[in-house]
This record gives sequence, structure tokens and C-alpha cells, in this order.
Amino acid sequence: MSADVGDGLAPGVEAIAAAPTGGSAHGYRVTALVVASALFMQQLDGTVLTVALPTMAHDLGRPATSLSLALTSYLLALALFIPASGTLADRLESRSIFCAAIGIFLIGSVACAQATSLPMLVVARFVQGIGGAMMVPVGRLVLLRSVAREDMVRALSWLVMPALAGPILGPPLGGFIVTWLDWRWIFYLNLPIGILGMVGAWLLVPEVRGDARARFDLSGFFLSGAALGCLLFGLELASRPGTGRVAIALLVVGAVFAVLYIRHARRVSDPILDPSLMRIPTFRLSVIAGSLTRITQGAQPFLLPLIFQIGFGLSAARTGTITMAGAVGALAMKTLAPRVLRRWGFRRSLIVSGVASSAGYAVCAFFRPDWPTAAIIVVLGVAGFFTSFQFTGYNAVAYADIDKERMSAATSFYATFQQLTLSLGICIAATVLELGTLAEGQGGPGLRTFSLAFLTVAAISLSAVVWNRRFDAAAGAEMSGHRP
Repeated sequence: MSADVGDGLAPGVEAIAAAPTGGSAHGYRVTALVVASALFMQQLDGTVLTVALPTMAHDLGRPATSLSLALTSYLLALALFIPASGTLADRLESRSIFCAAIGIFLIGSVACAQATSLPMLVVARFVQGIGGAMMVPVGRLVLLRSVAREDMVRALSWLVMPALAGPILGPPLGGFIVTWLDWRWIFYLNLPIGILGMVGAWLLVPEVRGDARARFDLSGFFLSGAALGCLLFGLELASRPGTGRVAIALLVVGAVFAVLYIRHARRVSDPILDPSLMRIPTFRLSVIAGSLTRITQGAQPFLLPLIFQIGFGLSAARTGTITMAGAVGALAMKTLAPRVLRRWGFRRSLIVSGVASSAGYAVCAFFRPDWPTAAIIVVLGVAGFFTSFQFTGYNAVAYADIDKERMSAATSFYATFQQLTLSLGICIAATVLELGTLAEGQGGPGLRTFSLAFLTVAAISLSAVVWNRRFDAAAGAEMSGHRP
């Protein structure tokens, strides 16, 4: 998920207009770094964990593919609670909510480290996700509301850079911990970072509160939560042997709740997830195409450590040093994206990058133990570069035609679908691996099964190009500076 690290940082810029006009350089740097500690911790936790999945599965006595539940439960919690985070920050003091969110994340981390079974780990990861859902969005609002307008761009740069370091440091650090220590230290690692963040926020960050104009959509929160939870876990269980009836029941119940939520959203003025936003062409196309791309990106951090450790027999440490290539490629893209978009515009750039990133991940299907490590690193770096470029483009053009009054609603809707489709990517990859393992009659997935999984998700990502072609040539021109 490292290529998607910038997601959720750009939305919320409407609060810049409300930011204070005074302040010192020291003040914005301190505030940005305190908030960045939470984002760094979240990114580090996610990327460290993926490398450790095979070892954790062996220790818990479960197949490696079953650990996908631990990943999807976290992402599901993000999807469910991100829409509520903005309202909580408006109604209560943002700094207090930010510190509480870090505390919940740390409680979940300790529970993960103490887990002795897969169900315990899944529940603990869900608790972690509740904290993560509030931690980063609320932290971003704290920054936007407490930093002077003239310092905003520099403050956001200070916020993003530590977050980009997490996906680069995470894989090799995870490999080191699993190889020479114990996987439980992955979660204990969050404690010093989180405690420093809480203390720093309480002592150094000002208390700010927004305008709670809209009523919190409690009914919509429960209806959408039931729909998303049942649908996602129904898809997850569909890949498990002997759970077909439960999976079908969950999917049916989830579909019923989804219909009920849509009917509810049409009757209220401020639904927690506003489906009417999909009538805006640039937003709709960005959500659909971005979701297809994120399915692939959600699957890659799950598939790559498994093929390297189970398929190739590599150590966790070596796996970590290889998989960090995607994050390095994503980081290399950040400085080039504005110039590319200015020269070619959103439509053409997204089409080309969509084909390139899908081709890069399709090549992963042909990885074999005799491949040179350098060649694998180059493929992952190039794929990470183009995938990160796509997310940068989608994150920007999605808000090109959103009114200021609807920016908050659009942010919640978009962020929710980001997390859901990442979860869906893990579900699809796990399903292909499970079915392939059953077909091969082996104790675990073979290289051909891994190849099928990579090709499946790469084909889904490639289908986003169909939607990219539907963008108007002038879409987002004011943002990119492109003259069609």
C-alpha cells in the first residue's frame, strides 16, 4: 500500500481558508512533525506487518492466506470510522480526539502483540483500525486549522516526508524483526512512537475546534457500517473452505443494508456518505478508476511477501529489502508528477500510467527463484512509480469540480472507498490463492497459483484505463496548469 501513502493528505485543503493568519515557522514545523509521527507510525505498522505474515501464520497454526483477515479487518475499520472522524473533530477539540485516537491505536497494537489465535488478532487489528481512522484525518485537521495560510504548503511538506519514510523503512525493518527477534515486536514498536506523539500533541499543539454545523448521521453510520462490514467479510469468507453458506448469508444481508442506506441517504440532508457526489463526472471517474487501481495495490503487499517466502524460500529479511523497491519508486515520482500533469494533463497521463503500472504488476506473475534480484527490484520500482503517479492524479482531479461546501463530504466518501478497495484487493488475491491451492491439491499455493493471482489483479487494474479515457481532455486543467 506504500504507493498510496499520499491518500488522504490533500483532501481537506478547504480548511486552509480558515487557518489563522499568524504563527511562527517553529510553530508550524512542530505541529506538522507531531501529526506526522502518527502517520509515520501507521504507515510503518502496515508495511512491517506484511513482511511478517508467513511467520505469524506459522506461529498461530494457520495457513498464510488466512492472515488476509488481519489485513482486511484493519482496513474495514478505517472505512467504517473515517467518515465519523471529521464530525467528531468538529464537535470536540481536535487535539483531544487526536490524542485519544493514538491511544486507541496503541491499545490495539498491544492486543495484537498478545494475540494467541487468528480471531484475537483480527479483533485487535480492528481496534487498531478504529484508532487509525481518527488519527490521521483528525491530525490533518489539527494542522490545517492551526497553521498560518502562508505556511501551509511548507507545513504539508513537513507532514508528508516522515510519512513517506514509513513504507521505505517498513519492509526491511519487518524482515529484521521477524528474522532475528519475534513478530510481536512489530506491534510493540508502535509504543514509543505513539507515546511521543501523544505527549508532543498535548504539550506543543494548540487546541482547535471546527464549526459543527451538520447533524451527525447516526442512522446512516450504522446502516453503512452494516452494509460494508457484511459485504467485505462475506467476500473474505467466500474464499474459505466450508464457509460458503455463511458467506452467502453475509453478502445477502450486506446487500439489503446497502439498499436501505441508499434510500436513507436520499432522504436526509447530510448523509454520512453522500452518493449524490457520484453525479459529478470528475469525482465519479476518479472513484471508479481509482478503486480498480487500488484493488491491485491492495493485493501486492499481500502477495509479494508470500511468493518470496513461500514460493522462493527467501528469508523475511531479504524479502523486506526487495519489497521496499516499490516504495522507493513511489517516492521518486513525487517531484515529477506536477510537471508531467502540466505537460500532458490528467486524462492522457492517467491512461499511460495505468497501462504502465498494470504491465509492471503483470510481470510479477513471471517472477521465479532464478530471476536476478536486481531485475525484480527494477520491476517493483517501476510499478511503484507509475502506480503512485496514478494515485496522485486521482487524488487531485477527484476534487476539481467539488464545491467548497461539499469538500468535507467528498473527502469522507473518497477516503472510505480508498480503504474498501484496498481490502477488496486482499480478498480477491486470497480467494485466487485458496482456489489455486485446492486445484493443485497441495498444502500451500504454488508458483503457478501466485502467477494467476498476479495476473488477475493486474487485469483489474488495467480495466481502469477504460474509465480514464472518459475523462474530459480539460479535466482538472486549473489544477495541473495544462492547456489542452
